[in-house]
Amino acid sequence: MNNYLNKGAVLLISGPSGCGKSSLLKEVYKTIKDYYFSISTTTRLPRDGEKDGVDYHFVSKNEFENDIHEGHFLEHAIVHGNYYGTSLKPIISALNTGKLVIFDIDVQGHRIVKQKLSDITTSVFITTPSLEELKHRLTNRGTDSEDIISKRLNNATNEIEQLGKYDYFIINDNLEEASKLLTSIANAAQAKTKLFDIDNIIKSWH
Repeated sequence: MNNYLNKGAVLLISGPSGCGKSSLLKEVYKTIKDYYFSISTTTRLPRDGEKDGVDYHFVSKNEFENDIHEGHFLEHAIVHGNYYGTSLKPIISALNTGKLVIFDIDVQGHRIVKQKLSDITTSVFITTPSLEELKHRLTNRGTDSEDIISKRLNNATNEIEQLGKYDYFIINDNLEEASKLLTSIANAAQAKTKLFDIDNIIKSWH
């Protein structure tokens, strides 16, 4: 029966910048060991402390557009004036070795991934208790200008309208409780019946 366990699956999370997705994932990683975090490729400049190949793959606009032409992206979009995209090769490799592939992706990317990988994807929308709380967190973070914060808040207002298209919803008001809930969803994502060869399982069971 062990042959039926640890099938490759996708856990896709979305939510506004500043809602605490990264903090929640750090807690999830303490429990979910066999995973691959899909690192996005972007044309925006690195922020202080960000490293190429760790936080993002940072490339030029020309490099990005060439990879679009070559069909190397699962999805790509323009967010706040910069390209963001997801490379296919490491995702396929991780799925083939039974890993849980974790995406932190915007609502545009969610729509595309669900179209292409719907059977193996479980999606979660994460946000703050209110728009006012999100503004408070973004302001206190101190990494963005007032103009950027305004754009992020406007984007968040549009993103929340897509909530009903996700499988699960988490309000990150308490890190411990929210991380436990996300960990439970991550575990469940790898037990979806669509991941398995049902006919073969039934025959073997008999």
